[in-house]
Amino acid sequence: MNILFAGTPEFASTALAALLASSHSVLAVYTQPDRPAGRGRKYQASPVKQFAQAHGLPILQPETLRDAHEQTRLHDFAADVMVVAAYGLLLPKAVLRTPRLGCINLHASLLPSFRGAAPIQRAILAGDQETGISIMQMALRLDSGPILLQQTCPILSTDTATTLHDRLATLGASMIVGALDDLAQGMLSPKPQDEALATYATKLDKAEAGLNWSQSAQALDRQVRAFNPYPIAQTQTGQTIVRIWQASIDTHTTSATPGTILESNRNGISVATGDSTLILRTIQLPGARPLDVAEVLNAHAHLFQPGSVLR
Repeated sequence: MNILFAGTPEFASTALAALLASSHSVLAVYTQPDRPAGRGRKYQASPVKQFAQAHGLPILQPETLRDAHEQTRLHDFAADVMVVAAYGLLLPKAVLRTPRLGCINLHASLLPSFRGAAPIQRAILAGDQETGISIMQMALRLDSGPILLQQTCPILSTDTATTLHDRLATLGASMIVGALDDLAQGMLSPKPQDEALATYATKLDKAEAGLNWSQSAQALDRQVRAFNPYPIAQTQTGQTIVRIWQASIDTHTTSATPGTILESNRNGISVATGDSTLILRTIQLPGARPLDVAEVLNAHAHLFQPGSVLR
């Protein structure tokens, strides 16, 4: 089939690579306009744009698809289907109806759970033991269309948003090619979502990064893992912000005030929580890169003295 592809982050570029290697033809790629990023706030192309450029694919970066000119340009491609993966723009009714077989979306959750912007992180935060990929026929409301195909993926106790993202991206890339093959032959049967079971994965906010040590060690561990690589869980010792990239749970209970450093050595920094202990393994101080605790303590042991309280 002749495909239009719409996506922006790394998750989407993995799917685009699979489509490009398939028997289907990618006519053009839609992606978000270049945005300022990094400390220098220089404009950067999205991962999807970078991939498309490297493979000589036509690239379109409209600010909106509600514009009549953009809709005409999309119509002129005469695509069989539009594949959407984490694009970041809502598709109006006119666009949804333009391709011969409509628009299908690749989403990183088991819909109707975790519709929206951050399904991977929200699934980890919720303590779910599995998530998955849903491929759906797109509708006007966010992630509400009928399901064409679903496959589960376990969430490991050690998974960060990065590791789970990578497994889901690989799974989704494999599934989208198979789904298009089946769609071309009329072999997929759309199944409506149960609206009563719908939940939403709201966009991540930097304000969520701060750890509340009164929570359970398990909840804090999930926060550390879900916010790696963004926005990175953090705490404070004195006036120094400490970002936590990796931690683990110690089930031994303690009567110490939550946030109290119980032990500090090359194996980790043990901190009292609302029910047991969280051991900090990889941390980052201002102006430095993430390091194993042992390396940090070599120069900054005074920041993590047993008995001091993180907040």
